[in-house]
Amino acid sequence: MKTNAEQNEHFPESVVIFGCGYVGTALAKCLVDRGLKVGALTRNPEKLEALRGLGVAEVVQADLDSRGWHARLSCDYQAVVNCVSSAGGGLAGYEKSYIEGQRSILQWCESCQVERYVYTSSTSVYPQDGGITVDESSSTDGAPATGEALLHSEQLIEEAGDLFSKWYVFRLAGIYGPGRHYLLNALREGAAVIPGRGDFHLNLIYLDDIVSALINGLWGSAPSGVYNLTDDQPGTKEELVNWLADQLKVPRPRFDPETQTSRLKRRGGRMPDRIVSNARARSHLGWRPRFPSFREGYAKLLLD
Repeated sequence: MKTNAEQNEHFPESVVIFGCGYVGTALAKCLVDRGLKVGALTRNPEKLEALRGLGVAEVVQADLDSRGWHARLSCDYQAVVNCVSSAGGGLAGYEKSYIEGQRSILQWCESCQVERYVYTSSTSVYPQDGGITVDESSSTDGAPATGEALLHSEQLIEEAGDLFSKWYVFRLAGIYGPGRHYLLNALREGAAVIPGRGDFHLNLIYLDDIVSALINGLWGSAPSGVYNLTDDQPGTKEELVNWLADQLKVPRPRFDPETQTSRLKRRGGRMPDRIVSNARARSHLGWRPRFPSFREGYAKLLLD
């Protein structure tokens, strides 16, 4: 059965995806399964054949921030989805992928007839701490340098918004799903100690729920703008780890605040404690997470 959005809005017949990593590949498969013409650009040569095997009609290998791919990619796509990830190399990698890559895509769009533009950013743009709830109206002053790069890339889309009938920036919470669940892996491997603290909230979103929101962005009637994508019930990291341990029937591990992963080091030794609201996405997009908390999402992973 079609959703209200499908019944009321024209669905693009062709979509090009920039950045076919974890999210982009899942979206490409979903769109191909729906019978759409799908194109893709990836910097990873190993992805070429995999994408073609999924039925992606046109795959171009190139660095997104270059301009050489403009002449190699056909211009007959009605919608763009940019879900590129960092090219690595710290802040320079963020600027290369998110800022210069965004500029390159938008320049390409100027000579094409793209109707919709969907971009995946991150809730890491919010600097708040102390367990408070943030939404799209919350201040991003004081965001980390990588968050500033993402905010810059978001601004580029807003400034070019007149090119499109609709544009959306989806700020993704922490992504998990099949093949991407490091805490579950750690407990399965018998971890007795988890690095860092466990008393901060984890804002998470399951892969399938990201894809469903991207689909809504491609055919929905919501106002253009910024939307947070996260589940409904953020729990603390300790709650998640203890729940997983109980499901696996293994001892609950302890947390070691003195042990820092590379991610913790980038965060100054601790993760911020905030709750990201998805109320705007729920009310405007007509989107509902199929996995409203970590319990439903990890329960599925435990069965796979």
